[in-house]
Amino acid sequence: MNRIPSFSEKSKLYELIATNPKLLPLLSRFGILLGFGDRSVDEVCRQNQVSTRLFLVVCSLHFDPDTPVRMTAPDDADLSCLLSYLNASHRAYLEEHFPHIEMHLNRIIEAAGPKYGNMLVHFYNEYKREMVKHFKYEEEVVFPYIAALREGQSTDYSIDQFRHNHSNIEDALEDMTNILIKYLPGDILPSERISIATDIMELSIDLNVHSLIEEHLLVPFVESLENAKP
Repeated sequence: MNRIPSFSEKSKLYELIATNPKLLPLLSRFGILLGFGDRSVDEVCRQNQVSTRLFLVVCSLHFDPDTPVRMTAPDDADLSCLLSYLNASHRAYLEEHFPHIEMHLNRIIEAAGPKYGNMLVHFYNEYKREMVKHFKYEEEVVFPYIAALREGQSTDYSIDQFRHNHSNIEDALEDMTNILIKYLPGDILPSERISIATDIMELSIDLNVHSLIEEHLLVPFVESLENAKP
């Protein structure tokens, strides 16, 4: 496993997060509650039944998406932890990030009038529809396939189908930020626009890392299970 040198199982988790605040939202996705004191990354992960090495790889990717990713000989605990993390990430996007963006975006749409408001509505609805479809496919097709594979059941599906259908759906987010930053008249809720544009760009980065995690961790994990089939 390759990782940024500062990402060590012996590091105190608080110090890791204090140095890299963007890692803080990941804790809940791993089921890690605050209040862990001065425990090390490994101590906190073990206490919460989280794969330490998977946690460190995911943190490294969120800190630097260009981090080389490789986990040798992943085991069943790694895969279980990864699936829990991905499901929790879906819930975070759908139940936290999207409602937060919608609340502010609706205020901007109302203030912008039909010319720009209709475009914002179009791009946001298109994006959310595709994201919901994407998550639903993973939760109703991909994850059950993995569960069946782990139980030794035979199906006609393969993770290669997921790889080929794993498309980039972030263009609509870029269209929204272009309207908010470049084209809306400057006097329309400027502070709120800066705030929500920042949130949208951070969400775009988060989702890009989410895709990298699936491509570079989930797919190889499942391929190793497929190759192990008798």
